Amino acid sequence: MGSGGGGGGGGGGGSGGGIATKSSSTTSTSTSASNSTSNGACTNSSGSLNGLGVSIGIADTSTSTQNNSANTEPTWVHEIFQGTLTSETRCLNCETVSSKDEHFFDLQVDVDQNTSITHCLRCFSNTETLCSDNKFKCDNCCSYQEAQKRMRVKKLPMILALHLKRFKYMEQFNRHIKVSHRVVFPLELRLFNTSDDAVNPDRLYDLMAVVIHCGSGPNRGHYISIVKSHGLWLLFDDDMVDKIEASTIEDFYGLTSDIQKSSETGYILFYQSRDCNT
Repeated sequence: MGSGGGGGGGGGGGSGGGIATKSSSTTSTSTSASNSTSNGACTNSSGSLNGLGVSIGIADTSTSTQNNSANTEPTWVHEIFQGTLTSETRCLNCETVSSKDEHFFDLQVDVDQNTSITHCLRCFSNTETLCSDNKFKCDNCCSYQEAQKRMRVKKLPMILALHLKRFKYMEQFNRHIKVSHRVVFPLELRLFNTSDDAVNPDRLYDLMAVVIHCGSGPNRGHYISIVKSHGLWLLFDDDMVDKIEASTIEDFYGLTSDIQKSSETGYILFYQSRDCNT
């Protein structure tokens, strides 16, 4: 596929590409997981990723769009990829807890060295303290107060898209760099950062596709993808398609050292619920 283009989905500097982040719910993502789109992914409402290629574009869901979502008919994208996050905020003055639900189509998670995607998701739901200039306006206290906030998953989607923030802005370099940290993403996944009133907290997922960035930075490189189809793992690289073993996926976890060099790392993960066809 084309070169570069990775930086737009990066981490810092306000250029995040995921829809669900802690700092803002007004972001967008566009993922392309293959040059072979004739068989497409998710061609029916069951949410199956059994096509030989994956090509998915997820539209921006800004605040204004969400306000009008009640008046629009849901599409197959909503049926397959849409989940619900709940944001819980507890005022440290009066102990009042307020919550707000919002939809997401993918989760954008930070990456740390030598961790797992489960660890990244736990960090996504870590409690943060709102203080100083970032205090919370408590309706009960009628004033700005220090508070604790966390985000958890309330409704899990049929297809869970996870965007690893592989690109972040480094002030000392005055540019974005690629974060090639090793992050293990297993073939099976269960989320543990669900809310107490989650609709389907025990949903189990299987890895079905991975978008991989090949290169040393956000402004140059190449994208390939691996897709599971009819029990076989296939690697798509432009017009070339090769069969690979499941163990080959480990080659795309990332680098164990922090040395900046070219790498082939998992960038966007697609997990399919085992009950999506039932």
